[in-house]
Amino acid sequence: MEDRSTPFLYLELSDASSDGVEARARTLAGMPRAERVTWWENCVPGRTDLPMRVREGRSLLVVESDEHFDTAPPADVSEAFCFRRHARPSQGSLTGSPTLGLLVVWISPRTPDVARRLRDWGDFVHIRHIAEAGIPGFTQISVYENTSGGDPLYMHFYEFDTADAETTFARMIDHVAPRLGGTDSVAFAEWAEWRPPGGRLFYCNTFSRRGEVPRSLRGA
Repeated sequence: MEDRSTPFLYLELSDASSDGVEARARTLAGMPRAERVTWWENCVPGRTDLPMRVREGRSLLVVESDEHFDTAPPADVSEAFCFRRHARPSQGSLTGSPTLGLLVVWISPRTPDVARRLRDWGDFVHIRHIAEAGIPGFTQISVYENTSGGDPLYMHFYEFDTADAETTFARMIDHVAPRLGGTDSVAFAEWAEWRPPGGRLFYCNTFSRRGEVPRSLRGA
């Protein structure tokens, strides 16, 4: 995160307690391929304003790795996926500040034959408008692909340099909509609902940073 293009991200959503998710983070940090492990609090658990096609969790654990991170999640984990960094570069900007908030977006093509078109539209239309809008708090936007090849196929990983991730996310419409003719325009509806490339939203939520395994304990 921040100024790095991490090759792989392993994510776990769960309802574990603060102590439980920290203990799990320390366990994963001791695995050979783990370079950095952080844990995050869901800003809007159980949100209903966006599609939720995966099981929700109150906490998010993120493992940064230089190669495929394969581990068996415990039974109480809601969802777990390993994502590979997409070849196209990140968009957005680097502010020099640490990443304190996240927006995690998981999407898939409705049919396999439109996967390439969805990826192109996502990079050159959807994310481009967000990056060029210069939304306060938004920094780097990176794209990852599910190593399993299944759903959700793509992850858009938005980093914020503000801890109030939900407020930062809420600014997006006010900054992007005017570029597309306003919230009542067809262009805005297509942008918001992924209509042209046949995409569907699996998950979208915000998270605030709660902790990181100290470097001295990784691999211990």
